[in-house]
Amino acid sequence: MRKIPSLRKASAAALLGIPVVLSGCGMFGAQSSEAIDPPPRIQEAAMIQAAEGDGKLATLPLTTVYLQDQQGMLAPVSLTLPSGTDVSSPKTALDTLVTGGAYAGMLPEGFKGVLPQGTVVQNVTIHSDDKLAVVEFSGNFAKYDAKDERKMLEAVTWTLTGTPEINNVQIWVDGKKLSQMPVNSTPLPEPLNRAVGINLDLGESFTTNSSPVTVYFSAASPAGVQYYVPVTRLVAPGGDRVQAALNELIKGPAKDGELEEVMTGGTELQSVKTSEDGTVTVALKDDMFTEGDIVPSELLQSVVLTTAENTVSKDAKVQIEWNGQKTVKGDDNRDYSAPVSKPEYINEIPI
Repeated sequence: MRKIPSLRKASAAALLGIPVVLSGCGMFGAQSSEAIDPPPRIQEAAMIQAAEGDGKLATLPLTTVYLQDQQGMLAPVSLTLPSGTDVSSPKTALDTLVTGGAYAGMLPEGFKGVLPQGTVVQNVTIHSDDKLAVVEFSGNFAKYDAKDERKMLEAVTWTLTGTPEINNVQIWVDGKKLSQMPVNSTPLPEPLNRAVGINLDLGESFTTNSSPVTVYFSAASPAGVQYYVPVTRLVAPGGDRVQAALNELIKGPAKDGELEEVMTGGTELQSVKTSEDGTVTVALKDDMFTEGDIVPSELLQSVVLTTAENTVSKDAKVQIEWNGQKTVKGDDNRDYSAPVSKPEYINEIPI
């Protein structure tokens, strides 16, 4: 086996207001990668800055951005940036998305930014009252292929809305607010938010009377490091969002893709309950496992990520019941029967 606004009112029609163009590490830690080529200038500077007088490496700041993987899908990647970098700055996050930009040498093998080379992130202004980020681009922002337009919007939107301070994104270029994108004319009548979805999978039963949910499947980098990929699917409206999302997770990824299943064919969702304090309890059953068995952390982590992504609160806690057991241990030695939050950093993949 191998942080967000509510989407409750989002419909398929709204989701597809942005045209669909399909392109065809563990969240709590990562394995080490194989040897790499000599580091470029900014990466080498980070390594030098990390070395302290006692010869040990300092803990460097992390920032999570959405990069394109070798399958052409967007995935969150938590990057280690040079000491002194303002990782809390949304401008820094967007700078990492620029192809061949200042941080290009710090991206893991198999990942790349989606903004055109030469794009300049001039400024990001946050309006705290409505949690709106106004992004001002210049340079080569408009020099991209039409097929990449939606991916650019998704990467910018999901990167910025990963923090509690930002729910919506507005794009400006060369001092003017965009009403549509410059190449494929994607309309931008309203600020963007996570209701636009990411890595859209319309399936075979798509209707405009549907609502989006986002689930997390698994993939592996060229170096063999496991990581999580969000996929937005459309489900019948009006039901419980978390339950619908978990049922899509159990269905597994598209058969023609390279994403990996995280559930067995016998996994069943028994219930989803939310307590008064907002903790979501997910009860699962799978007869393949007997009492006392260790459950794969990939499965449990995907449940936590999927559940948290589809709740109203960005800081919702999740706890899991497995085959009626109140104690659920993963093979990462974590207790998933106690309430846990979606991790601050996802997919720490070494370069």
